[in-house]
Amino acid sequence: MASKPPETWRAYMADTAREVAAGTLSPECADVADLYPESLLRATDAALEVFEDGVRALRRPSDEAVVGAVERVVLALNAIDRDEQHGGPHFCTEEREQLCDYIDLTLSEHGVDVAALAARRGIDRAAITDRWRDW
Repeated sequence: MASKPPETWRAYMADTAREVAAGTLSPECADVADLYPESLLRATDAALEVFEDGVRALRRPSDEAVVGAVERVVLALNAIDRDEQHGGPHFCTEEREQLCDYIDLTLSEHGVDVAALAARRGIDRAAITDRWRDW
């Protein structure tokens, strides 16, 4: 099963904290708590769980059903990214790529041929989220 991006972000924060504790990284260079506040991590995890559950429930899904699942998760992630309770926009280039990869991998793990779906829609596989994505 694909690893959710917030797991990667939590691991990065833990690694950074270990480096500071070991004295190999200056505390001034290690201010990662602002990058990934817990509220952002929890909200992102929840949105991705809903996406996984929805994809898992699809049986012989139509293109429209798969695209609908992608649209819903992207719109949920847009709302999370804009939510001021998390301190403003957080999904930058690296996070965006991780989220898009996660969506693609989750679909693939549940039997969706993402490349074929994208081709039928006249888009590149990497653009499957682009229609709705603000982050």
